[in-house]
Amino acid sequence: MKQPRGGEACPSRGVRAVGVCQRFGRRVKFAIRAGRVQGFLCTSAWWGWVYLGERVPGVVYCSMGKRIASGGAGVVRGPGPGRGQGSGDGGALFARGHLLQLAGLSAKELRAILGRARVFAGHDADGSDDPKAWRERLRGKVVANLFFEDSTRTRVSFAVAAERLGAQVINLTSVGSSISKGETVADTALNVAAMGVDGIVMRHKSSGAPHLVVRTLAERAHSYDDAGRVCSVINAGDGRHEHPTQGLLDIYTIAERFDRLDGFDLSGLTVGIVGDIASSRVARSGIVGLGALGAKVVCIGPPTLVPRSIEAMGCKTTHDLDGVIGKLDAVNVLRIQFERHDGGGGGGEKMPGASNAVASVREYYEVYGLNSARLAKLRPGAIVMHPGPINRGVEMSSEAADSGQSMVLRQVRHGVAVRMAVLEMCLNASAQGR
Repeated sequence: MKQPRGGEACPSRGVRAVGVCQRFGRRVKFAIRAGRVQGFLCTSAWWGWVYLGERVPGVVYCSMGKRIASGGAGVVRGPGPGRGQGSGDGGALFARGHLLQLAGLSAKELRAILGRARVFAGHDADGSDDPKAWRERLRGKVVANLFFEDSTRTRVSFAVAAERLGAQVINLTSVGSSISKGETVADTALNVAAMGVDGIVMRHKSSGAPHLVVRTLAERAHSYDDAGRVCSVINAGDGRHEHPTQGLLDIYTIAERFDRLDGFDLSGLTVGIVGDIASSRVARSGIVGLGALGAKVVCIGPPTLVPRSIEAMGCKTTHDLDGVIGKLDAVNVLRIQFERHDGGGGGGEKMPGASNAVASVREYYEVYGLNSARLAKLRPGAIVMHPGPINRGVEMSSEAADSGQSMVLRQVRHGVAVRMAVLEMCLNASAQGR
């Protein structure tokens, strides 16, 4: 039997391979639905994609001619050295039903999500995934957006992502929900889950709230679902803890700019995160994710906003922006979260006039604001980022926000692709009881 050759592996989604039917000894076409190999259809010759870790019938060879599965239900394995994308780490599946944080995820899992996002962002030009078929990925599923904190980009981005995959979206906020009547977030999530939703995307002001919801759903699942199925829960930002999808889309934006989409290896890049690190869930997800993929992370700001203790997460800290700005490949500027400071107040709708962490907004801008003078100090090719919302004239000038180096709108665009990948992977894993 002649083994197929040519082509290469695609670790982000699996292995480009040709199967040989165990029973008929013929090449076969893979029937894939929702990212799972469902069976083989015999055909004269056809190349397809199989996923690492999948159980498949028959014998399967990768495009480099190496056997990767055999037997009646062989487990697909990687084709070994040289399977593309450098280390090949991207070939591992992200097989978790929930995404609560980036901490604890392996580089393989991060690359799996980012690799799938690359398809939805249109950066895979091999034609193996037809955009017209995306609406079939989550058709018939229901995603509930439970946003108990203000949001523009994240909430709309998740809604667009879910709808592009064919899911129905329900939006619920604290205003107009029973939360305003005293219902706990756990009870709200239980009632929504009992209605048969497939996924909950949740933002809350309290760190750990999504973890509490997952634990509560798991403990009470049999009270509303005969099979004890727990719907997928995705963290859209919880207090000062993490914002995992923002961290992923920031990584994707950096990888695109520096031509690292093939493998998402960020080694040799230095990323500066400037601003209110102490209050920032975006910073924590960024430190974890960027570091896992090889980037060096430096957190920059005044001592009240950048405590040395943050170095325990694997980053460096400095209080001298001008001393390091010329060494950075990317600058991710964060707003000052006055609403989380003791001297602040309200729910974030307005900028409070006082903070125990920043004595003067004007002084902060002079020392740490990214203005046109500091923009000129950036090394050639360096980029400027911001997760939004931007407070112009506080952490960043309009010249910097609207400059040719600004990737702010690219971040927003990539957010949809990243969230499509997360929704597809988590909801399908949850449906399979993972």
